[in-house]
Amino acid sequence: MAKIDVSMTVNGKAVSGACEPRTLLIHFLREELGLTGPHIGCDTTHCGACTVDLDGRSVKSCTMFAVQAGGATVTTIEGIAAADGTLHPLQEAFRQHHGLQCGFCTPGMITRAWRLLQDDPNPTEAEIRMGISGNLCRCTGYQNIVKAIHAAAAELPVKEVAE
Repeated sequence: MAKIDVSMTVNGKAVSGACEPRTLLIHFLREELGLTGPHIGCDTTHCGACTVDLDGRSVKSCTMFAVQAGGATVTTIEGIAAADGTLHPLQEAFRQHHGLQCGFCTPGMITRAWRLLQDDPNPTEAEIRMGISGNLCRCTGYQNIVKAIHAAAAELPVKEVAE
């Protein structure tokens, strides 16, 4: 099958690569760009382990073709930390509040929570639970994930959430 050139901005950098038209965004990110933070979980959009931020909205990258993301701005878990590796307050809150156990859901959960806090910088517990409801965690019972997101909301600078 013929390959198509795809260009997009990923984690603040212009990137491009060639892929078959049927290549899913998750595979393009992981295999073509080497960004293995987003995980391949269920391949059916149920788990959310592959969640990325695309043009200001959370998407499950296992159900979107890479060519559909052409020209888009994509943020993965790798793009949430500072360039020097300093953890984002949300990542630090997950660490401090034990919002992860096995870690498989964590990249998608944090990426989704990051968008949630961009859209609503002061969510209630119910809003957090609704906001992450498309991402499954089989280990934590969600209590500490919700605590971590709530704690991060209090730590984020106003300029970031106004982005």
